[in-house]
Amino acid sequence: MQPTASSAPPPPADRSGVRRAFVASLTGTALEWYDFAVYSAAAALVFGDLFFPSKDPTTGTLLAFSTYAVGYVSRPLGGFVFGRLGDVIGRKKVLIATLVLIGGATLLIGLLPTYATVGVAAPAALVLLRFAQGVGVGGEWGGAVLLSSEFGDPRRRGFYASAAQAGPPAGNLLANGVLAALGAALTEDQFNSWGWRVAFLLSGLLVVFGLWIRAKLEETPVFKAMEAAQDRPEAPLREVFTTQPRALTAAILSRVAPDVLYAMFTVFVLTYATEELGMSRGSALTAVLIGSSLQIVLIPLAGALSDRVNRRLLYGGAAVAAGVWPFLFFPLVADGSWALLTLGVVGALVIHSLMYGPQAAFIAEQFSPRLRYTGSSLAYTLAGIIGGAIAPLLFTTLLGAYHAWVPLAVYIAVTAAVTVAGLWLGRDPSAAQEEEPEPLPVGTTASTTVS
Repeated sequence: MQPTASSAPPPPADRSGVRRAFVASLTGTALEWYDFAVYSAAAALVFGDLFFPSKDPTTGTLLAFSTYAVGYVSRPLGGFVFGRLGDVIGRKKVLIATLVLIGGATLLIGLLPTYATVGVAAPAALVLLRFAQGVGVGGEWGGAVLLSSEFGDPRRRGFYASAAQAGPPAGNLLANGVLAALGAALTEDQFNSWGWRVAFLLSGLLVVFGLWIRAKLEETPVFKAMEAAQDRPEAPLREVFTTQPRALTAAILSRVAPDVLYAMFTVFVLTYATEELGMSRGSALTAVLIGSSLQIVLIPLAGALSDRVNRRLLYGGAAVAAGVWPFLFFPLVADGSWALLTLGVVGALVIHSLMYGPQAAFIAEQFSPRLRYTGSSLAYTLAGIIGGAIAPLLFTTLLGAYHAWVPLAVYIAVTAAVTVAGLWLGRDPSAAQEEEPEPLPVGTTASTTVS
């Protein structure tokens, strides 16, 4: 099939526009993931006691992680709503909306009264705000990937798309850094009473900064070409499910292992280090902070490397390593050494970077440009449910049931196999291709009309 007018590569944007898009994608996603990550860390460290009091600390942790999972379960709603809008009204408008949604929810979490003050209304409000966070993140990722990759050279899509991928570790680094600084400056009682709120309230300032950056951007060249050719889809959700089911399945499965590995080594490792290894909260946070700081550099490097070697092979090799690493990590940290814990976390996040760097480009390449926001968002959010959403809960449940690390390692290995299967299903086009992988459904025409 010949490419449509909007499928052909658009004229390259000017270099300043490319740089602005790269920075906007990186900083905007980092700010939104700061919000998401500060919640994740707080769920592991303080929310069990403050919002879900229980005589059994494991139960409190499980309940806190259940609200962590809500942020993943709500992502598909964001993917459905914002993904569709991104292919119909444009990338820029949607990305501003998602930033406001996540930042506002995070700010309100910092103002919530605890269970001791208002009873069951506190955890109910926390779950609702966590749901709103997840909706925003569900619509953010696909647009952030397209924002940078559609401005850049398609032959360097791996590098440009990795801007959004570097956002999560940057946000995680900032969140854990703030929490670590608060933990060091305050007593445990002060941190549990009001110190944790400071990290959430900072979100208001960060969102203003992110909005300032994104508001100055133009729409991407690819979307402008779609508008000029009157090739925006009428029903992008239906088209993705009916014309590109294999692409969607491949993209979903390819995300599972990275999500689970990241949940293990940035979220659950905090609980494991403090409760199983007897380490301090600050020590565990510092180990994660070091690994996250390295990822900010490693993820773009891995994305750039995937432009020079086969993207699927690089991704697949890292997925195999992800399945093996836990069997080395848990014996390595058994004696409670902080240095070995840090080495183990860093090793895991290096492996994660080799998957996460090429991931955005791989997923974007599964879909045609006119359906790319919708398809990428659906893959991202649906994979989150079977990957990152349930991972901390399963880790906690398996450890509580078996009191051993082997089931945790086996679980991660299984998810690695799932990701390898997804990579095998996916297509492997040239990095420069902008093609329609499948024709439009019979009787469907391209239109600018919104249905």
